[in-house]
Amino acid sequence: MKGIILAGGLATRLRPLTWVTNKHLLPIYNKPMIYYPLEALVGAGITDILITSSEDHAGHFENLLKSGSGFGVRIFYAIQKNPKGGIADAILLSEEFAKGEKIVVILGDNIFRFNLKQSVERFNQQEKGAMIFGVRMPTDFGQYGVIEMDESRKVLSIEEKPQHPKSDIVQTGIYMYDNRVFDFIRLLTPSGRGELEVTDLNNAYVAEKTLQCELLDWWIDAGTSFDELLRANNLVAEKVKKGEL
Repeated sequence: MKGIILAGGLATRLRPLTWVTNKHLLPIYNKPMIYYPLEALVGAGITDILITSSEDHAGHFENLLKSGSGFGVRIFYAIQKNPKGGIADAILLSEEFAKGEKIVVILGDNIFRFNLKQSVERFNQQEKGAMIFGVRMPTDFGQYGVIEMDESRKVLSIEEKPQHPKSDIVQTGIYMYDNRVFDFIRLLTPSGRGELEVTDLNNAYVAEKTLQCELLDWWIDAGTSFDELLRANNLVAEKVKKGEL
């Protein structure tokens, strides 16, 4: 199974911090943001990892992470030439890298403490399908997709920013896909904002009833605003000092 960290985009909401570097290289307490998803993949036993980024910042990642030997993995790099192409467009860049294997994808600004190792092992045993990860967020759905699932963890629906949510579970930026994912992406059409949406990709698996969901106990989307960046720093500092992260 191959790992992919998506670290592209323009991060306009974090300017001027992101005029000179990528948001995923900004510090979260005592580490660059990119370390958190990278360490999650390493902990899951993933040894080949692709990092996608924009043209302006790809060299910054390579200067920091180099070949990946310091983490005991091999790191590869890909350029997303259209920074507004969307998550599914960035995933498509990994087709040659995946070489027919299943993939686990993490957005570069996601911080969590859930150990993905058992989930990776279970997913590797599945014949086909996909898996997403959610977290309960009862009061503020904000910009997230809401997941409806049954008792067997099968996803019944995903709705973006619904006015009447069907559950209190929001979609995080962690995904696992079988090797058909690239065929599904090629069938997508851009949304109203011109992106190939990951929710549309996930709903392709919902339609064939092969999308599962696992729940995280704790998660931060660190790169959406100055307030979230500050909150991430404070929460991570607190958990590190308590030995919880």
